[in-house]
Amino acid sequence: MTARKHARAQGKDRGTGLRSVAGQVFALEALIALLVIAVAAFVVFHQERRDTERDARIRSLAVAEGFAHAPGIDAALTSPDPTAELQSRAEATRKATGVDFIAVLSPSGVRYTDSQPELIGQKATGDLSRAAVQGEAYTELFRGAPNDAVRAVVPVVDDKGRIVGLVSSGIEVESIAHSVQDRLPLLIGAAGGALAAAVGGAALVSRRLRRQTHGLGPAEMTRMKEHHEAVLHAVREGVLIVGADHRLLLANDEARRLLGLSAEAEARHVSELGLDPRTVELLESGRSATDEVHRAGDRLLAVSVRPTLTHGSESGCVMTMRDTTELAAVTGRAAVARGRLQLLYEAGVRIGTTLEVVRTAEELAEVAVPRFADFATVELLEPVLRGEEPPEGAAAAAEMRRTALSGLRPDQPLQAVGDTVHFDVRNTPMAKALQAGHAVVEPELAAAEGWRAQDPEGAAQALAYGMHSLLTVPLLARGVILGMANFWRADTPEPFGEEDLSFAEELAARAAVAIDNARRFTREHAMAVTLQRSLLPRVLPEQSAVEVAYRYLPAKAGVGGDWFDVIPLPGARVALVVGDVVGHGLHAAATMGRLRTAVHNFSTLDVPPDELLGHLDELTGRIENGDTEGAAGEARRRDEGITGATCLYAIYDPASGLCQVASAGHPGPAFVDPDGRVEFPELSPGLPLGLGLGDVPFESTELRLPEGSKLVLFTDGLLEDHGRDIDTGLGLLRSTLSRTDRTPEQTCADVLATLLSPTQRDDIALLVARTRLLDRDRIAEWEVPRDPSAVSPVRNAAAAKLSEWGLDGLAFTAELILSELITNAVRYGADPVRVRLLHDRTLICEVSDGSSTSPHLRHAATTDEGGRGLYLVAQYAERWGTRYARRGKTIWAELRVGADGSEPVAMVVPDLDALEDLAW
Repeated sequence: MTARKHARAQGKDRGTGLRSVAGQVFALEALIALLVIAVAAFVVFHQERRDTERDARIRSLAVAEGFAHAPGIDAALTSPDPTAELQSRAEATRKATGVDFIAVLSPSGVRYTDSQPELIGQKATGDLSRAAVQGEAYTELFRGAPNDAVRAVVPVVDDKGRIVGLVSSGIEVESIAHSVQDRLPLLIGAAGGALAAAVGGAALVSRRLRRQTHGLGPAEMTRMKEHHEAVLHAVREGVLIVGADHRLLLANDEARRLLGLSAEAEARHVSELGLDPRTVELLESGRSATDEVHRAGDRLLAVSVRPTLTHGSESGCVMTMRDTTELAAVTGRAAVARGRLQLLYEAGVRIGTTLEVVRTAEELAEVAVPRFADFATVELLEPVLRGEEPPEGAAAAAEMRRTALSGLRPDQPLQAVGDTVHFDVRNTPMAKALQAGHAVVEPELAAAEGWRAQDPEGAAQALAYGMHSLLTVPLLARGVILGMANFWRADTPEPFGEEDLSFAEELAARAAVAIDNARRFTREHAMAVTLQRSLLPRVLPEQSAVEVAYRYLPAKAGVGGDWFDVIPLPGARVALVVGDVVGHGLHAAATMGRLRTAVHNFSTLDVPPDELLGHLDELTGRIENGDTEGAAGEARRRDEGITGATCLYAIYDPASGLCQVASAGHPGPAFVDPDGRVEFPELSPGLPLGLGLGDVPFESTELRLPEGSKLVLFTDGLLEDHGRDIDTGLGLLRSTLSRTDRTPEQTCADVLATLLSPTQRDDIALLVARTRLLDRDRIAEWEVPRDPSAVSPVRNAAAAKLSEWGLDGLAFTAELILSELITNAVRYGADPVRVRLLHDRTLICEVSDGSSTSPHLRHAATTDEGGRGLYLVAQYAERWGTRYARRGKTIWAELRVGADGSEPVAMVVPDLDALEDLAW
């Protein structure tokens, strides 16, 4: 800051000091003005003095002549006492005329009268002979007693012509001096004002000069002028300075050389200089320009124009120019190189955007046209297209499939996409490139005999079309040939050259890596999809509880672990399951298969959904811990992103219309009533499976579903997508499900049509179940007292119901099973004891009581009185088992509808009443 102030002070001192041109001009002008005004004042002063003296002479002579010629003067002079006659008269005249004295003298010069009375009678000094003798009236500057004065002497002549006296009048020199001094202040004031005006004008001129010279001194101005001349004429850039009237003011040597100007060009109008019309228009337009290219003969000039004044319309301009002719070729080559680098960058961005082999080949062809080639084709080996490992060796690459084609025009003569391309002739450019493993250029296709011999008819068509140059390059990845790329030129006149080989190889190398990545992904994706589809249900089981439709779509970018299932449960119930293993890849698919199997196994326990998820959580933790033991397992888990799983498990009972649902970190289902109203019931979300948080219990939620309502289960891949959050997805799902009179199959189609994205990122599992209710006529229930005698009436009532249902063939078997189950509940169970028969696809016999003790199958000895009850049930029933509720249990048995009810071979069955007395 101090340095800046010092520099500013130096600039100020330089601008105002006498060392600057402006300061010296100011001092010189002030001095000249002072001298001129002093001389003028001196001249005016002396001129004034002379004028005053002249006026004194004239006035003195006029007063003297007037007094001398006054009537009676001559008579008074000849009177005895002239003084008495003339003194008073003379004084009156003196006072009236303003002269200093009037004296009347005798011819000899003796004073008769005088303004000073003491001088009367004395002789006047000075030579009076001119008036007294010669009779001449005159004026003179008298110096002597009594005072110096300008006086006039006039003779007095009587009637006879005699000189009878003299009259002298005048003004003293001291009075003249006083008169001039009275005018001196005005003269001094005028001189001072003139001096001030002159100094002010000099200051204004100096200030303007200081702005124009920036406070420079004469030496600096001279040095600047020399430098200006040296720079202006030595610089390698042409400079033209044009005035506001569009006439040339200055042109340096380089400008004269570039534009061919003559020595007489200055002061001419720019239109007369022989310049290019565009250049003349630019100079006359007054606009600014920067590096505009103008032609001057055979030269190309980069021209810049700026106005000489920043404000005002009447301004000239300065044009600078430099010769760019020699740089044009270099610039062209640099532009080509820059374009190639830009194209390689775009290729890195545009090639490999998807993990699809065909699309990657198409991206390579699209990138090359039109900035490198007019047409581009890509051929790949058949195994590469299938995702398999390519064969090694150039011989195996003699036959390829055309995968991509791109060109400037659609009417091209090349083989279409999908055709098989052969490279049988060894000296074709393609065969040479495959054999050498690097790019080969054929600048003149008309002279390529091998290429023409490979397909004479196709070559003739290509040449007739205009194809004249070819560059072919193999696609190599890890040293193995995947295919090849061919670049053709037809509309571009320049053929491919050696400088294009390195670019083509770099472009092909980048594309080959992307194609190989897509090939490997295709193989792994196919394997994972195959595994996943083999683990998902192929055919849904038969059941009557719900009408089911489903969709499963694997992700395009990688197979995930989504799954679904429909599991029939005892009592005509059904379990609906959807789940999602977090992550992608083969391991996620395998984990999904394990979990699906585990759900099937746990469902045989016939436990509530929350309890089943608890078992599944514990199992998932063991699976994950077992799979990730060691560094390799941890790396695989981290790479594949497996961090647990989610699951939604629902059990629907068509007899009651109740549905129990529990979630382990999975999105809840959508409920659609028969009127189309859509709800998303609030569930206790629970934690995902396998996180080691098994101490946090899962909770079940009970829903009542009217007949004909829909329960929609889905994974989060249906809702989430690029640019769409889960709330938006739920809104779209709600609007789609609200359509009434749609079957589950139609609902699945509607949902996917609305929510499925073209760039699907995750697996999608969708399960739509429309509920049914068992006809009340197919359900029979009885309350059984805790009395053994009550078994027979219930058994008889059941037989009657079976007869009503047309199941007489099952009556004996059903009575046998009911007798065993009811007797056991009466003897060993707790109130309340209930019996229920369900007529569905099977006949289901259920006996419930309030005890949670678990019966078990025994094989009684020959001498035992009891222990054969459950054995008989197991022998006659298709399936049987125990289901536990929050209070009590239910023992159930299923009988196949349509069976004849015959007893097992070699089985002795006692009387049913006697069986009631047997123990388990």
